[in-house]
Amino acid sequence: MTNGAQALMKTLVDAGIEVCFTNPGTSEMHFVAALDSEPKMRAVLALFEGVATGAADGYARMADKPAATLLHLGCGLGNGLANLHNARKGKVPVVNIVGDHASYHVPFDAQLQSDIETVARNVSPGFVRTATSTADLCKDAADAIAAARGLPGQVATLILPADASWGEGGVPSPPPPPPVAVAADDATVAAIADAIGSGKKTALLLGGRALREPALLAAARIAAHNGVKLLGEVFPTRLERGAGLPFVERIAYLAELAGVQLAEIEQLILVDAKAPVSFFAYPGKKSYLVPESCTVQTLATPAEDAAASLQKLVLALGAESTAPALQPGQRPGRPRGKLTAEKVCKAVGHLLPENAIVIDEAITSGLMLSAMTAGAPRHDLITLTGGAIGQGLPNAIGAAIACPDRPVLALVGDGTAMYTIQALWTMAREQLNVTSIIFNNASYSVLNVELERVGADEVGPKAKSQLDLRGPVLNFAQLAQGMGVHTVRATTTEDFVKALEYALAMPGPHLIEVVVPESLNGVKRRVLPWLLRSLPSLPPALAKALKQKIAP
Repeated sequence: MTNGAQALMKTLVDAGIEVCFTNPGTSEMHFVAALDSEPKMRAVLALFEGVATGAADGYARMADKPAATLLHLGCGLGNGLANLHNARKGKVPVVNIVGDHASYHVPFDAQLQSDIETVARNVSPGFVRTATSTADLCKDAADAIAAARGLPGQVATLILPADASWGEGGVPSPPPPPPVAVAADDATVAAIADAIGSGKKTALLLGGRALREPALLAAARIAAHNGVKLLGEVFPTRLERGAGLPFVERIAYLAELAGVQLAEIEQLILVDAKAPVSFFAYPGKKSYLVPESCTVQTLATPAEDAAASLQKLVLALGAESTAPALQPGQRPGRPRGKLTAEKVCKAVGHLLPENAIVIDEAITSGLMLSAMTAGAPRHDLITLTGGAIGQGLPNAIGAAIACPDRPVLALVGDGTAMYTIQALWTMAREQLNVTSIIFNNASYSVLNVELERVGADEVGPKAKSQLDLRGPVLNFAQLAQGMGVHTVRATTTEDFVKALEYALAMPGPHLIEVVVPESLNGVKRRVLPWLLRSLPSLPPALAKALKQKIAP
């Protein structure tokens, strides 16, 4: 006889889900035992649930298919919520399996009993289901897989009571059919072609799968043919970029700068993206960043085929023979002098290997990363889609497992690294080719910026201490070494460049801790110059407006 867990394992693998990131407990032991019944399923242990969920997110972004998680009851789900939130915001497919007490045990309200469905709906509003029997378990799993792989992708949560797992008579379900995306309809394409043809200043805002090569090339043809500007989401799920691909100017994180980028746009066309809004609310500032005079239209929703929709628009505009503008290959020189966050980004651009995967959670320390790597060899960029920090190191695990032949670099701030530092242990256990670069500036620098921007007055020592990571200063090299990762602590630019050269030449994992000064010591003194340099050829009028907005 086949128990429920064994049949569930077969259902997952037959549907192409071959990796499960786990942090199990007692209620999941039959699922754990069933791992040995299915040789095609790779099980990856994480020492914290946020690592498991973040790794599943990173895997799906690069594999273009879901992985599974295995979490322990409502408390385990709670520990993994932040990175499931990031996956939800990135429209990333994840099959999230959460164990529960046996159904007959629930009425006793044992110590770990909780309302798992209510917790799960925060991150998987489109699909939450509790299996009620072994007989129906695999059908429930197939429905969860179909929901996760749907258009757009989503986190689908299947709650697995222990008795449904250990019960006999489980029957695997056949794989659900893959989703089929369709292009925008002819009327929508024609209306947008007419709008572009009007001669008004127009921008395409690209997100989701519109930031992959086929869609980028089509968008770049439109830009070259009709003078349309290409913009990208602030935090893309996955952006293909580098030499030989079209350059896309990402909307800035700071609302003041985003407003400057959009100030002269009369028509904004959304392609698998939403209209830009401020990350937070600020006193006296707008939340919706599109100018009142700008018309917003949608070419393709996240449920539609962005590349096919853009190609239809290319044909409607007669741009099929127009050559797209491509990013030339160019690297910054080898950095020298005092070690700073900017020098680290410069070294990454100088040395980045072909076909790398770059995960950016460096926050303020990574402000120059985009500019320094724009002309580097082709690579993929993964960013913090939901804003819940602690994503970078777990994402690197998933990306490395999805693409074992590609080097993975994770650039992470010191504060965010401590949210999921346990990821280093999993990297060592799995011997993943990941180079983690942790910027240690002993500060939550971005919050020092936000403290000024929200207009908080009379900031005293108690408030400042909440943003200060000194006393004691963290030593990531020692932490990583204790988890089995090769480490270097770099305090000079030359030390860092040598360490990065070694890490890229040798199998991983590696961790390079860079001890740098605080990146941003106030909006007026440091933020503005860096932001101005991060945008190519900003017109003087816009630069002046930006100065007035950010540093009045």
